[in-house]
Amino acid sequence: MGRADYQLQKRKRLKLRIAIWLLIVSISAMGTILISLRIYAQILGPPSLAVAKATEFLDSNGHSIGDRFAEQRRYWVNLDEMSPFISKAILAVEDQQFYKHNGFDYKRIAAALLKDVKAMKKVEGASTITQQYARNLYLSHDKTWTRKAKEALYAYRMEIFYEKDELLEGYLNTVYFGHGMYGIEAASRYYYGKPSKELTLAESALLISIPKGPSYYSPLINENNAYRRQNIVLGLMESEGMATSEAIVRARDENIVLKNEEWQATKSVAPYFLNEAWNEAERILKSKGRMIAEGGWTIETTLNTQHQKVAEEVVADWMPNNDLEVGFISMEPKTGYVTALIGGRSYSESPFNRVTQAKRQPGSTIKPLLYAAALEKGFSPLTFLESEQTIFTYDNGRSEYTPNNFNGEFANHPISLAQALAISDNIYAVKTLEKIGYKPFSSILKRLGVEASVQETPSMALGTSEVTLEDLTSAFNKIASGGLDRQLQTVLSIKDSNGDVVFDVSPNEREDDDPVMSADDAFILTHLMTGMFDPTFNDYAPATGLSIRGKQTRPYAAKSGTTISDQVLIGYTPTLTAGVWNGYDDGQQLQLAVDKQATKNIWIDFMERVHQGQAAKPFLPTKGVYGVIVDIENGGLAVAECTKQRLVYVKKSDVPRRLCTDPKLQKQLVEDVEENEMIEMEGDDPWSLFPFSFFRN
Repeated sequence: MGRADYQLQKRKRLKLRIAIWLLIVSISAMGTILISLRIYAQILGPPSLAVAKATEFLDSNGHSIGDRFAEQRRYWVNLDEMSPFISKAILAVEDQQFYKHNGFDYKRIAAALLKDVKAMKKVEGASTITQQYARNLYLSHDKTWTRKAKEALYAYRMEIFYEKDELLEGYLNTVYFGHGMYGIEAASRYYYGKPSKELTLAESALLISIPKGPSYYSPLINENNAYRRQNIVLGLMESEGMATSEAIVRARDENIVLKNEEWQATKSVAPYFLNEAWNEAERILKSKGRMIAEGGWTIETTLNTQHQKVAEEVVADWMPNNDLEVGFISMEPKTGYVTALIGGRSYSESPFNRVTQAKRQPGSTIKPLLYAAALEKGFSPLTFLESEQTIFTYDNGRSEYTPNNFNGEFANHPISLAQALAISDNIYAVKTLEKIGYKPFSSILKRLGVEASVQETPSMALGTSEVTLEDLTSAFNKIASGGLDRQLQTVLSIKDSNGDVVFDVSPNEREDDDPVMSADDAFILTHLMTGMFDPTFNDYAPATGLSIRGKQTRPYAAKSGTTISDQVLIGYTPTLTAGVWNGYDDGQQLQLAVDKQATKNIWIDFMERVHQGQAAKPFLPTKGVYGVIVDIENGGLAVAECTKQRLVYVKKSDVPRRLCTDPKLQKQLVEDVEENEMIEMEGDDPWSLFPFSFFRN
C-alpha cells in the first residue's frame, strides 16, 4: 500500500472516529438535555389546568336564565357529558394521532418546517391538541419561534402529568368558538340553544369547523364558509373511520337550525334580580369558607320566569315615555322567596337597583305598620278618633305640625281605624302615633325588618322616614305570612364546578321562623287592608283603591302611598306579595297624570295576570278573632236600618256590645271622642243582642 493510500485510510479512520465521537457526544448531549428536561419538568410539577369558569344561574324550575363570568364565558363539562361526535370530529380535523404521540407529531412538524423553509416564513402549523391546549392556557397566539418553544415545553409537561382524556377534555373546554364563547358547552348553547351532549353529527362537525378561524367560519358571520368547512370535517371523519358513510350522508343533508336569538334573549332575563342573587350567593359561600371568585358555580334561584315576564310586560305597558323610574318586587308569603324583581327601566343604562338601594319616602304605605303597633297597644278596627284639622305640638311644645289629607278635606266626625286605613286619613294616623308613642312604632318597624330612622316628630306617621322598597314589601310579606319572620331569599341551592352541593335550602326549614307579631294581629291588619277596595268606606274621600277595583277578581290586601315625588303600592293575596314604586331619580315632583297612573295599574295588572286561571283564595281568619258585621259610621252591630254595613274582624274583647241603632252608642261615641279617648264598647254580650255568632271561628 503506498504512502498516499495509507494517509487516505488514516484520514478516513480519523473522520470515522470523529463522527462516532460526535454521535456519542450528540446522543449524550441529547440524553442529558432530555434527562435535564425531565428533571426540570418534575421539579416544576404539573402545570395548572385551572381556568375561570362561568357561574350559571337557574330559575326555580331549573332552567338556565343567565350567567356571570370573568374574562371568558365558559361552562366546563366532562368528556363523557359531551356528544361523542365532538371528540371524533376534533380528532379527525386537528390531531389524528393524538392518542399515539407524546405531545408532538414529528411527521407533521417536519412537513410544516419544509413548507416554512420553502416560503421563507411561517406558513403552516403542526401543533397537536396538547400544544394548542397549552397555548390556550398559558400563551399568546403570536406566530414566533419563542412562543413555539414555550408551547413545546408546556406541552411536554402536560403530557407527562396528565392523561390523554384530561387533555382532550381541557382543550374542548378552552378552545375559542367566536362571539365571546370559550369551550364546546358555551358554543353549543350559543349557537344551538342546547347542551353539547345533545349535538348531532352534523351540528358537531359545524361547531368544530369554527376554531380554525372564528371570524371566518362562524355560521353567523359567513354561512357558506362555515358549511364548506363542515363538509371538510365530515370527509375527514369518514376517511378516518370515525363515522359511517351513511351517517355522513345524513349529516350533510341535515337542516341545522341556529338559535342564537333565543340565547341572546335568555341573557337579558332579570339582570337586577341576578345581581342580587349573585350578592346573596357570595355571602352564603363566604359563610361556608368558599369564595365566589372560584367560578363554575351553579346557582339555583327563586326566580319565577313567568312572574318576571309579566312584571316586565306590565311595566312596559304603563311606564310613560319620559324619565320616570320604577322599582318592582314580588315574593311568596309562605317562603320569602323573591319571584320577580325590576330595579329600573334599563339595567344597561343604570344598574342602580331602585328596589334594594334607593331610599325614598313611603308615604301612607307606612300606615299599616303603624297600625300594627297600635293593635298591640289596644287599638281595634273599631277604635274611633275624631278626624278634623288639628295642630299637633311636639318637642316639648316648641314645634307645631298641621297635617292635611290628600284632598285638603277632613271628615269632621269620628272615624274608625278600619275607615281611616281604607281612605288613608292622615289625622287619624298622626293621632294614633301620638297615643301609642314612638318606641312601639320603632319596635314594630325593627321587628318587620324595615331600616328606618324614627324621629320623634308627628310626620313620621305619614311616612317621611326614607326606606327601601325591598324592606317595606318584605314587611308586608311578613304580615301576609301570619306575622312570621320570613326573610327574603333569592338563592335555593349552590353547586360547585364538580357538581357538589355547597348550599341547599328547603321550604320546610322556614316553618320554624319566629313570629314578629301575633297571628291574630296579622290577620286583623290583613283584613283591614282589604278595605282599600271597598266603596262602603267612602267619606270625604273615596277608598284609595277604587280606581282599580274594576280590574279586581279576587281578594287583595293592600296599601298605597303618595308623596310629592313618590308613589308606592304594596299588597298581597294569600300566596303572593308585590310592591311597586315610581318616581324620578332626581326627586322631581310627580305632576303628570300618566306618572300618577302608573303605580296602581302596574300592580293590579301584574297581580291579575299572574293569578289568572287560579281559584280566588280568601284570607282565612285565625282562631283568636271574631267576624262581625258592623255599621262603619258608629261601630255598632249592624241591623237593616244601618246602611253602611261591613264585615270586620276583632278580638273577643273588642266585639261591639250594642246595636248600630242604639242611641246610647251614638252618645257614648260623641262623649268619648270629646274626651279624646279611644272608644271602649260597654253593655250586654253581643251574641245575645245580634245573631252573628256564625262569624266566630
